[in-house]
Amino acid sequence: MGLVGGEENGNGERVGEVHIGSKNKYKRMDSDFIEEDLALCSDGMVITRKNSNSKKFVFLCAIFASLNSVLLGYDVGVMSGAILFIQEDLKISEVQEEILVGILSIISLLGSLAAGKTSDAIGRKWTIAFAAIIFQTGAAVMTFAPNFRVLMVGRLFAGIGIGFGVMIAPVYIVEISPAIARGSLTSFPEIFVNLGILLGYVSNYAFSGLPPHLSWRIMLGVGILPSIFMGVALFVIPESPRWLVMQNRIEEAREVLLKTNESEREVEERLAEIQVAAGIANAEKYEAKAVWREILYPSPPVRRMLITGCGIQCFQQITGIDATVYYSPTIFKDAGIKGNTQLLAATVAVGFTKTMFILVATFLIDKVGRKPLLYVSTIGMTTCLLGLSLTLTFMGKGKIGIGLAILAVCGNVAFFSVGIGPICWVMSSEIFPLRLRAQASALGAVGSRVSSGAVAMSFLSVSRAITVGGTFFVFAVFSAFSVAFVHKCVPETKGKTLEQIEMIFQNEGEWNSQELEMGDIQQLVQKE
Repeated sequence: MGLVGGEENGNGERVGEVHIGSKNKYKRMDSDFIEEDLALCSDGMVITRKNSNSKKFVFLCAIFASLNSVLLGYDVGVMSGAILFIQEDLKISEVQEEILVGILSIISLLGSLAAGKTSDAIGRKWTIAFAAIIFQTGAAVMTFAPNFRVLMVGRLFAGIGIGFGVMIAPVYIVEISPAIARGSLTSFPEIFVNLGILLGYVSNYAFSGLPPHLSWRIMLGVGILPSIFMGVALFVIPESPRWLVMQNRIEEAREVLLKTNESEREVEERLAEIQVAAGIANAEKYEAKAVWREILYPSPPVRRMLITGCGIQCFQQITGIDATVYYSPTIFKDAGIKGNTQLLAATVAVGFTKTMFILVATFLIDKVGRKPLLYVSTIGMTTCLLGLSLTLTFMGKGKIGIGLAILAVCGNVAFFSVGIGPICWVMSSEIFPLRLRAQASALGAVGSRVSSGAVAMSFLSVSRAITVGGTFFVFAVFSAFSVAFVHKCVPETKGKTLEQIEMIFQNEGEWNSQELEMGDIQQLVQKE
């Protein structure tokens, strides 16, 4: 039976000794007083000994690990404008336009499915590098594509690279971050996605005055530039300590933890926890087949994890965020804006709003918590989507209708970015146990990409059948369902270690509860 030392949780309580048996379950948790490393100043005052270097290092790792997300965001943003010029230059049909835009999400399934096993084989760090190389290959092919077929080949490579990137970045960050800052740091990929979208919109506007055959190529080609920064990142970021422990490379894991934690005592506690979670303490080894068997035939706790992780991923997309981002020029044209330059200028406002509010989420996610922000986000999105539907249906194409449409779209992306956008990736990365995390996160990313592709590849056709306003009414209905899902199936995980979060899902009552306090855990374990 393994023994893990106590640690402080995010609510100011202390988890005492945690005994874990062969099934990686906590046998006892005691509330205790908070111990801290203390030092005396020259005047006798007691102060807490801090190590700001570890915080800066983790912050830097999170930034570099999130660079792939800039590529995803840039591709999403730039394609919304580039497609106008591709259609004019290559004379593609509306169906081809839908396929070109939406196929990225479907193809990224291949990358997401392969990313879990790949990251377990070669490590989280080198999977991030592999994702960047594949995406850059696709971006280069698209830039010089002479026809639609070659353009689709480039789109294929880009989609696979994005599939790898969107899965592995949150997993890497959640495994390297301390519990108290994990929510903020794991939201970094979503921040960089939004930054990429904004840069894509700006690129569209900046190059829209060039000849059609040249403008879209330059728009897509600029996306190759982040590869330079990715090359630098490989010399800075370490491997995930949890992956190193899984490979039984304990000393290397300890070296990484020494860089990311504030004291040696804390390092040893984290290392002991990780060893138990990885199954080293009780000699458990999970092969890929065993992992997928546990996911496909899950126990009740794992089933609840999958419902939460995959469900929130799907709701993030079926509420129509990718349709809003990819087809914002179409939405604004339906509202009454004319001219490509004016349409692209309006999309810049959308990208700026989306980026600003993701920063708000970063500051609030570890202070307010995941669930309150999800409530604000889903309820706000439902309101804005319904407002946009009514505006496009009944307000006509006057100045008031245009203003209300822009306000509703900006409001929708703002509420998305303050809640379900970043929190989706945070929760889907932190709720799964270590032995399942890579593959289960990949499965969640599959749900996200399937939903995204279905929305993107059908938006124009559905809008033609039931109008753009009718389509957004459907999105509003899905968004209303997401509020109920958050209430029923999403627990609060703020301030808890990854091992404590695993305990939440051991009991259905605690899974459905609003907040899991340490006293509740003690009562739960005593009952068991």
